[in-house]
Amino acid sequence: MKSQAIVTYGEALEETTTDTPAPQGKEVLVKVSHCGVCHSDVHLHDGYFDMGGGNKLDVRGGRQLPFTLGHEIEGVVEAVGPDVDGIKPGDHYVVYPWIGCGECAICERGDEHLCLRPRALGINVAGGYATHVMVPDQKYLLDRTGVPDGLAATYMCSGLTAYSALKKLGNPGPEDKMVIVGCGGVGMMGIQFARALLPSAPLAADVDEGKLQAAKGAGADAVYNPKDENAIKQLMADTGGGAYAAIDFVGSEASMAFATSVVRKGGQVVVVGLFGGGFSMPIPMFPMRAITIGGSYVGSPQEAADMMELVRAGKVDPIPVEERPLDAASKSLDDLRTGSVLGRVVLAP
Repeated sequence: MKSQAIVTYGEALEETTTDTPAPQGKEVLVKVSHCGVCHSDVHLHDGYFDMGGGNKLDVRGGRQLPFTLGHEIEGVVEAVGPDVDGIKPGDHYVVYPWIGCGECAICERGDEHLCLRPRALGINVAGGYATHVMVPDQKYLLDRTGVPDGLAATYMCSGLTAYSALKKLGNPGPEDKMVIVGCGGVGMMGIQFARALLPSAPLAADVDEGKLQAAKGAGADAVYNPKDENAIKQLMADTGGGAYAAIDFVGSEASMAFATSVVRKGGQVVVVGLFGGGFSMPIPMFPMRAITIGGSYVGSPQEAADMMELVRAGKVDPIPVEERPLDAASKSLDDLRTGSVLGRVVLAP
């Protein structure tokens, strides 16, 4: 099997060739047809996350090089272990990658994505920037019937991340507006899932006018550019005093400043993006504004199954997907660094 792998952190990925493994037990060997390129791959490739104030979170530990990134995976079953039942070579699936140890209390309650001993594909163990990937159990293969090739892969991170973040918003009413902050690949997913899950279309904000036009075309009720000095004032006026909630799909100092500025008293901010930086707010403002700020990290296996049911039912409009060859993995990471990607890039080995 061939992979585009990290050989040196921060340097261009290199092609590596290894023996194709044979599945054991409940393992399933999947021949990768598409693998999405996610912005978190950029940080893993760099080897750190920006924590603000010149501080960096080093994420190089526990990962042996060369290492294969890629957690948005779909493909065709090539071989199965002797304990696999009901799945056969030739079947098409999308792969849930956020795999835990399967034994701890966190995993037992269904939150494998939050496990403290993770085995996430493309994060902790070899992923989908390759011709093949080994899935440790057939239960991580999800039905992708009727979902266009390439698009299905993107739902396993950007789609699941958007879906799970939106499910944290409680039960907004028809007059409660929420704001999508950041209209890149994940933010565009957020717009589509918001239209499917919420009683009214979302608002959207981005510093890129092209992305705002795309957001409007995707169904955002109104769009705002935080670079406009009147953007916050206008949004507050349009919502009668502020939004019910904001989901920050960027996770930068500027995006957080905007998100926390536009929610009303009692409002909620959900942070999803990992761009980096620091954030502070005077402690008395939390009770005075009754504001809630929390994080959301991808989603659980059950959320993934529920999300795919929604997608297969045709209730979520597709986002733009650009297909590139596997050897374009490094260029794709660089394009994400510069913000020059609209929609989602998927590699096709």
